[in-house]
Amino acid sequence: MNILYCGDTNMKRGLLISILSLLKETQEPLHITILTAFMQNDARKFYPLSQQTVTELDALVKRANPQNGVRRVDVTALVAAMPPSANLNTIFTPCCMLRLYADQVPGLPDHLLYLDTDVICRRNPDYFYHQNLAHVELAGVLDHYGRWFFHQSWDRFDYLNSGILLLNLPEIRRTRLFARSRQLCQNREMFMPDQSALNQLVTHKRVLGRQFNEQRQLRPDTVFQHFTTSFRLFPWLHTLTVKPWDVDEMHSKLKLHEYDDILNEYQKLIFNL
Repeated sequence: MNILYCGDTNMKRGLLISILSLLKETQEPLHITILTAFMQNDARKFYPLSQQTVTELDALVKRANPQNGVRRVDVTALVAAMPPSANLNTIFTPCCMLRLYADQVPGLPDHLLYLDTDVICRRNPDYFYHQNLAHVELAGVLDHYGRWFFHQSWDRFDYLNSGILLLNLPEIRRTRLFARSRQLCQNREMFMPDQSALNQLVTHKRVLGRQFNEQRQLRPDTVFQHFTTSFRLFPWLHTLTVKPWDVDEMHSKLKLHEYDDILNEYQKLIFNL
């Protein structure tokens, strides 16, 4: 199973939890690639995930299965050649756009599962991962809120959440989906820039069931749970953001203990990364 993560040095906590969940639920070998880069905007600098952290993660996954592996690809040069200039100063970290450079990275497998680092695998994803993507650029799940506001028409709910995507890289290269998305991010400021670009420009996609990217609350059939920001009505209308590494808030605010075994392991390991 070929997995792709993207981010900077701040991704360590979520990355560890997400990988631990995959190790628990997946029996086949995991080949994990992490795209990282140095980026900066007007307010701050974003530094690449260190090779030392990746070496520790590689040793961790190999203890579970010697065929597993984690590798790091620094794409700073690719980003510098075509930076997402118009979106460097949005409220979203510019590192989320690193996935748009995957088509330029030599050696990436054709069939690839992209995961945000706030995603936990809850059930075996083999059936989901191994679906045929012939003539499809990417496959994903509707965005819980965005489907109501950014769909193309009232009878076509098609706005995908980009936190979990099955990618067909040869088709993406053929249609230049990522190349055109990079160009759009360079020239036009957008809300949720990379997700907006992909949804605007993709021509061949597959919409999958919510169990493969559950963004709201845990359900019996959930395969991947994605800890996004949600709106809550009581006791007043407000947003709620709890990430998996916020262990106390996972318990106190979400009342969620489903992943305590993974989180306990995470707390033992995180200080070594």
